[in-house]
Amino acid sequence: MSVKQLKNYAEGKWVAGKDGDALYNAVTGDTIFTASSAGLDFGAMMHYARKVGGPALRKLTFHERGRMLKALAMYLMERKEYFYEISAYTGATRTDSWVDIEGGIGNLFANASLRKQFPDERFYVDGEAAKLSKNGTFIGHHIMVPLEGVAIHINAFNFPVWGMLEKIAVNLLAGVPAIVKPATLTSYLTEAVFEEIIKSNILPEGSLQLICGSARGILDHIENGDVVTFTGSASTGQQLKSHPRIVSEAVPFNLEADSLNCSVLGPDVTTDMPEFDIFIKEVVREITTKAGQKCTAIRRIIVPADKVEDVQIALGKRLKGTTLGDPSVEGVRMGPLAGLTQREEVRERVQQLAKSQQIVIGDLENFEVVGADKNKGAFLAPLVFLNTDPFKNTDCHNIEAFGPVSTIIPYNGIDEAIELARMGKGSLVCSLITADDDIAMDFVLGAAAMHGRILVLNRDCVKESTGHGSPMPLLVHGGPGRAGGGEEMGGKRGVLHYMQRTAIQGSPTTIGRITNVYQQGGKQNESEVHPFRKHFEDLKVGDTVTTAKHTVTEADITNFANVSGDNFYAHMDATSLEGTIFEGRVAHGYFILSKAAGLFVDAKKGPVLLNYGIDEARFTKPVYPGMTIGVRLTVKERVDQEKRTEDDIAKGIVKWLVDVYDETGETVAIATILTMVKKRNQD
Repeated sequence: MSVKQLKNYAEGKWVAGKDGDALYNAVTGDTIFTASSAGLDFGAMMHYARKVGGPALRKLTFHERGRMLKALAMYLMERKEYFYEISAYTGATRTDSWVDIEGGIGNLFANASLRKQFPDERFYVDGEAAKLSKNGTFIGHHIMVPLEGVAIHINAFNFPVWGMLEKIAVNLLAGVPAIVKPATLTSYLTEAVFEEIIKSNILPEGSLQLICGSARGILDHIENGDVVTFTGSASTGQQLKSHPRIVSEAVPFNLEADSLNCSVLGPDVTTDMPEFDIFIKEVVREITTKAGQKCTAIRRIIVPADKVEDVQIALGKRLKGTTLGDPSVEGVRMGPLAGLTQREEVRERVQQLAKSQQIVIGDLENFEVVGADKNKGAFLAPLVFLNTDPFKNTDCHNIEAFGPVSTIIPYNGIDEAIELARMGKGSLVCSLITADDDIAMDFVLGAAAMHGRILVLNRDCVKESTGHGSPMPLLVHGGPGRAGGGEEMGGKRGVLHYMQRTAIQGSPTTIGRITNVYQQGGKQNESEVHPFRKHFEDLKVGDTVTTAKHTVTEADITNFANVSGDNFYAHMDATSLEGTIFEGRVAHGYFILSKAAGLFVDAKKGPVLLNYGIDEARFTKPVYPGMTIGVRLTVKERVDQEKRTEDDIAKGIVKWLVDVYDETGETVAIATILTMVKKRNQD
């Protein structure tokens, strides 16, 4: 194929660089692309993101941004086969590419679904209100709004699609634009996906920009409100993190560095147990997937000393059956590294490791390749070392060969296994394969402080497990120490990294107006029309109905016990209350809530379709026979719902504050109930 010049996307237009770095087909060694950022004005790009992309995204609510991500994911999924064709140039097998391409698109889907955990607003209300005064007229709360800067994502070469999509999914949902800088080595695949994103016209203008060539100097233009993320080597990440502008502008910097991850075979596992086979399969998969070029790959294989030979033999058999070559050839299970420079770097690290330990599986020079020339392509066979004295010979805990290379390390006792795992000085992930949950508990509590994620595998979960090397969008990805000390993804947690948390103080009424969530003690809007008679659009936060009252009797308590089957002594046996907090038979808490519903529900057919649930129910004061209760039912929050089909009923969820009080005015029970309410407008 002819050599193509990759394009950058800056300030709303495609810009081709001049000359630039040559990029190669990892299988054949042929030059296929060149990449350059010559002519780009990084300062202007960042200004464009802040002034065009940011305001456009911030006009949208979380729900609108989430639907935008879903639409983009569906659009890209329809074009995945085109991405697979280009991914083959990186040396990836179909399975490798699936993780990168469809795994990346899956991040868009996962983050799109997170919109349901946020209000249909442009901001997020964080946590509970804090009562700051005796009488409750002065309260505090926290609100979170999108940062008004730009996210700069500097990504690694190993996942050119996943690396971009898992990051932008989060900042876009938060309402922050991004500039994407993929590693130049495999940027041609990122460019192909990015081009389709722009063609879709789904994202607001200025939301995303792309730099395929060098981005040297871009950090000179960062300002307060920006965010920088980096995935790659720890040394490069540390250099970037110490940039003067990062420090002077107090810019958050998330570093995800390659780490010396480990997998531990539990001391309880014998060779005839399913867990032994699980362990071997998992280690082999992590050595061979993406040719070991994963920040989460297993670099240290920690096994009981009496199982070293068994593990070595089993790994040798499985790795021997791994066919290395051109991924387009049927039967090939592992392709080359991403490029010749990467292969040479890995070979150098292997030679360093060989000074303190020996290779027991594989050979650095002698191996067969199917369908390609192993000297022209970036091929390297799987290699496994054995380190018989890992507390003395510590190179395996400090040197990472970023390819299909790992080391078997023996241990005696679970405490040694924990110590060896911790010697990685901070890892993204560790896996433990054990059938003993007590061992799992001891190991996790002992090793967690040095790991961002710990996977415990056994026969019960292996069929549905996503495996050692797969970070999940709803769980945090990152790790302490050598792994960079950063944290990304993690569901809602990841989105909040791109938002500013601000404490707000004022009266309950004022805070309620700012947050659009009713705050207890705020003004209530009594209406002649019962709120249950109002459609979703007509309800306003603060709308309230004050009910008739009811005097609780012993008959109420007895009848509720008969209906519910709840004969707990405090409700039914007045002779058993000595030494308790109760003065006599006490009404069931659930009776109080049930009776409250009887008081506030409008029974006639109307816009309320159903009761959707109860949140945060609390029984705050005992209710005895003879006490009188009433209810104040207040609209606390309104949550719009999407129509699933054209025929679906247009509706929303209304959260109501149920405040049950006694004859003294004191609250005896409080809860949030949710109802599904029909919209007046069914379009």
